[in-house]
Amino acid sequence: MTFSIHGLPVARGIAIGRAVLVASSRVEVTHYFIQPDEIKAEIERLRVARDAVVDELQRMQAEMPKDMPPELGAMLDVHLMLLQDETLAYEIRRWIKERLYNAEWALISQLEVVVRQFDEMDDPYLRERKADLEQVVDRVLRHLKGAATPIAAPPPRPPRQQDLGLDDTLDVPLVLVAHDLSPADMLQFKKSVFAGFVTDVGGKTSHTAIVARSMDIPAVVGARSASQLVRQDDWVIIDGDAGVMIVDPSPIILAEYGFKQRQGELERGRLARLKNTPAVTLDGQKIALLANIEQPGDTEAAMAVGAVGVGLFRTEFLFMGREGKLPDEEEQYAAYRAAVEGMHGMPVTIRTIDIGADKPLDDRRPDTHLNPALGLRAIRWSLAEPAMFLTQLRAILRAAAHGQVHLLIPMLAHASEIRQTLELIDRARAQLDARGAVHGRVLLGAMIEIPAAALSLRLFLRHFDFLSIGTNDLIQYTLAIDRADESVAHLYDQLHPAVLRLVADTIAAGARAGKAVSVCGEMAGDTSVTRLLLGLGLRSFSMHPSQVLAVKQEILRADAGKLQAWAQAVLDSDEPAELLVG
Repeated sequence: MTFSIHGLPVARGIAIGRAVLVASSRVEVTHYFIQPDEIKAEIERLRVARDAVVDELQRMQAEMPKDMPPELGAMLDVHLMLLQDETLAYEIRRWIKERLYNAEWALISQLEVVVRQFDEMDDPYLRERKADLEQVVDRVLRHLKGAATPIAAPPPRPPRQQDLGLDDTLDVPLVLVAHDLSPADMLQFKKSVFAGFVTDVGGKTSHTAIVARSMDIPAVVGARSASQLVRQDDWVIIDGDAGVMIVDPSPIILAEYGFKQRQGELERGRLARLKNTPAVTLDGQKIALLANIEQPGDTEAAMAVGAVGVGLFRTEFLFMGREGKLPDEEEQYAAYRAAVEGMHGMPVTIRTIDIGADKPLDDRRPDTHLNPALGLRAIRWSLAEPAMFLTQLRAILRAAAHGQVHLLIPMLAHASEIRQTLELIDRARAQLDARGAVHGRVLLGAMIEIPAAALSLRLFLRHFDFLSIGTNDLIQYTLAIDRADESVAHLYDQLHPAVLRLVADTIAAGARAGKAVSVCGEMAGDTSVTRLLLGLGLRSFSMHPSQVLAVKQEILRADAGKLQAWAQAVLDSDEPAELLVG
């Protein structure tokens, strides 16, 4: 019987094939107390299991195929870092020594403590990184138990099927269905060349989503009980555009999606040919299409789609999982320089750290935060830790000697914050001059992601060279909606009149002052609002590299001048979504 399962669309396209189920990764943990004279042996048992997982992941890295996306190698690095983190290991050993817990119980107890810290985080990307720790703990538990990795072998490839509308010389693709997938799982599965992924859990920044986008593979996450409802070898369809998986589809549905799949492949081919086409509207407006990146290696993906620069380099990856040991100036400088050189002379916008003391970067603040979204984060944390901030600023200024660097400051709202930030930037330059270190000139920019900032544009435009609208946080703060809270997520609306008004006013104020304004949130890569943003006057978009070509196609088909009146009507409407189709 045909039925559908709904989730979150995270990687576009259609996949049709047989389901390959991955067994749930949860291991049953026994809880018992050990004797004091068994502590040393229990800690050694834990160490042996941890070392075995380290060896396993390092072997995977060494044997990683060259065609694997760089994101996957970076994720394995994170897992290895967690495994080798001495602070984490110390806390686990403490449960064994002080409570006399067996190794498995101690491991799970510390996992629960750290997971609570992750759950309090505001940033959805960082919040979902608790999955890294859960997956690492799961692998160690399996070694402690002597269990095999929970990966079901793919079934034999089914016979060729002409009723799919696929080339009858091809084997039927396989579709992976799992509760969750770790980077190691995905690397192991790559050998089978899966056509798509579906997971019960996860969000738009989960591992499956990131890797699926980088590999251009259709994916749906957060599909709840998909791994329980789908049977091994079922025919399934993944609609990565709608976030739907159809199970046991009828021949008519198969034919319909087979047609959509072929159309999608043709469309991707057409988009690829746009790589070197300048992003210019029909009425001659030049548009800057930039890429959002998270690591220096991501510049390869940006260059591959013809991005004309990096509009947002999130520096948080350098600070994650350090347990209080922050990256020094040389480590940061090397990473920023690599990104600048990777763009071969095109501009790179480096945002200063956008996480704070409510995150597990700072173990000096053991207290919990009732509302971390409104706490000591981003520039607030940087100003509270000037030594850390000066280190990052010096590294960025030094990297600017190797190419065009724009320095972006997040979450500013007060004149006093702006003043302190500018003073620290000047101090960082003076420190570099004092020691004779080479550094370069940077353009200074501010994130507009708090309503207070959007309502104080004259202040910001007096002090900064450019503005970047962070629509994700701007929507959240304007509507008082936690976009990760399922009970209110339906109210998270990028087309709310108040949100559009703040975006439009920021774009207009920048134009009047002759200063560039960019959008770097999810809205920039959403082709359904590209024409609206063009009509509101936006001329710089920054997005995930996988979205650049689709947005460019919308731009090439648009007449920005003719869109102005329509965009104003959308802006004035009580229900903007109703006019968006126009």
